[in-house]
Amino acid sequence: MAGVKTKLMKAAMSGLYHSGAHRLLAPYAQGMGMIFTLHHVRPEVEKPFAPNRILEVTPEFLDAVLDQVQEAGLDVVSLDEAMQRLREGEGKRFVSFTFDDGYRDNLQYAYPLFKRRALPLTLYVPTDYPDGRGELWWLALEEIVRRAEGIELCRNGELWMLPAGTTPEKERAFEEIYWWLRALDEATQRRVVRALADCHDVDMEAMTKDLIMNWDEIRIMAADPLVTIGAHTRGHYAIAKLSPEKAREEMGASADRIERELGLRPAHFSFPYGDAGSANARDFAIARELGFKTAVTTRKGMLFPAHRRYPTALPRVSLNGEYQSLTYTALYLSGAPFALVNRFQQVSAA
Repeated sequence: MAGVKTKLMKAAMSGLYHSGAHRLLAPYAQGMGMIFTLHHVRPEVEKPFAPNRILEVTPEFLDAVLDQVQEAGLDVVSLDEAMQRLREGEGKRFVSFTFDDGYRDNLQYAYPLFKRRALPLTLYVPTDYPDGRGELWWLALEEIVRRAEGIELCRNGELWMLPAGTTPEKERAFEEIYWWLRALDEATQRRVVRALADCHDVDMEAMTKDLIMNWDEIRIMAADPLVTIGAHTRGHYAIAKLSPEKAREEMGASADRIERELGLRPAHFSFPYGDAGSANARDFAIARELGFKTAVTTRKGMLFPAHRRYPTALPRVSLNGEYQSLTYTALYLSGAPFALVNRFQQVSAA
């Protein structure tokens, strides 16, 4: 099902691009700028089953996007500069690049691209992860399904059995389990994944240590004035699912931990997952109360002058591993796809 949706979306975007409609819409849709979301940046490894492929792009593609952005005449700016331009309502159009989760490949492959060009970027850190306690449960689930011939789960008090012997079966099993887990409360979700990991001999602690930067590696990036370090909760929880007290603790304690490690309190925050079910108006208010200058979501959209009133509910655009083509990024820069999806509504902060 996910593959079918991707093919349909690509076809729609190709039609939008080749018709030239994106250029006609750009004056009304492109706004003042945009914020890109990235996760992994690393060389591509061909795998028949890779449901988290959407979270990774190659260094070559990212380098090409940086070329495209600069050739289009947009400035690459920090989040502080982006907010200043929004407040002033003037200046050249801009792009900010942000990286979630603190993957080691960000240091190995992404950071050198920005450093060579003297361009800024933001790294959001979920602080349990460099401490070695975080759980990359979505990657663990991929490995569990990859190893399994079938998955057995207890769902709503009944045994749930999903075949996983072939690649199509694995893709269906992953998608069904993933979205079921996303609908659960955070504590139950993690308990289920831990039990599956134990059953299928997947070491989540080792996975985190292998993929996530430790504090010494984060310090290398933080020492560069081009790099902004932001908070991303402690345990990568969907904030909207937490009690107000727990939400404040996750958000505030992550900033406290970064300040202790790096000597500078983060002014910027990223909501894990970032969709409407993971961050809402209550959470945007908490971010303001905790003193964050900005907080970003994954709600798709461009930045408009009106966003100066909603700095803790900013939209972002994902550089998705399934869409590694400069055709798609040209559409993103025009703002046309998001204007159509959002019905030309510039701000969505509910």
